[in-house]
Amino acid sequence: MELEFTHLLNAHPSLLYKVCRLYASTQADRQDLYQEIVLQLWRAFPQFRHEAQASTWLYRVALNTAITNFRRTQRRPALSARPDEWLHQLPDLTDSAADERHAQLYAAIAQLSPVEKALITLYLDDHSYAAIGTILGLTTSHVGVKLLRTRTKLSHLLQTIPT
Repeated sequence: MELEFTHLLNAHPSLLYKVCRLYASTQADRQDLYQEIVLQLWRAFPQFRHEAQASTWLYRVALNTAITNFRRTQRRPALSARPDEWLHQLPDLTDSAADERHAQLYAAIAQLSPVEKALITLYLDDHSYAAIGTILGLTTSHVGVKLLRTRTKLSHLLQTIPT
């Protein structure tokens, strides 16, 4: 079981990185969120029935964990950082050639609500409306409506970010 779980994590590192990047602003917070997501994935893994694609299941658990963590951190003051030896390192998947446009996109996405972040992330990863609905627990038509509003909001935010 551990080998299958490790293989699953290694097969989708960018998926977890994107979720951490969108829901945590500092590298230390991203590492904490990554740890929490992996812990929740491990706890949920025995119940994973392989009825959905592995990436769909990973997204669902990762996004639910990130949104829950985001809400929890909004209600309590920030704690001091833990010593480095307690942290497992989030893989550094940043591309040194990442341009300013990506930074602007992430800055605009950071201003969205947690659900809007999840929607736009899944949309940008080319998931179908049905798959997004499955991951987020929404109907396909509700995904379409929310996604249209979110894309409009994101477009407006991108226009207001200085270049």
